[in-house]
Amino acid sequence: MEPENSIKISILLEIYGKLLTQKQYHLLNDYYNNDLSLAEIAENEKITRQAVRDNLKKGERRLFDYEEKLKIMKKNRMQEEQIAIILSEINTLTENSSDTEVANVLEDVKNKLNCLV
Repeated sequence: MEPENSIKISILLEIYGKLLTQKQYHLLNDYYNNDLSLAEIAENEKITRQAVRDNLKKGERRLFDYEEKLKIMKKNRMQEEQIAIILSEINTLTENSSDTEVANVLEDVKNKLNCLV
């Protein structure tokens, strides 16, 4: 599996994990976040590697279905991008402003935006 897809599934698991069955969550967490192999998970769970793989695929599909419907990860990413743009613009304004009061307000806004990311 591509590293980018693994990261995406790990993020989706964080967002939607509580919507999965406990077993699906546990298996996906072990595979994507704890870096256990199919064989290690199968041994720990006393099931076959194929059963682990089937459960992983089913859980992955559910995570992608949730994201397709709810788009929380996409909205979060867009929000983070917008905040980064705003922070960059505030930095430019602060550097070019000679008004201390405006600079203080902009610094306060910047600090509040930084808390969101």
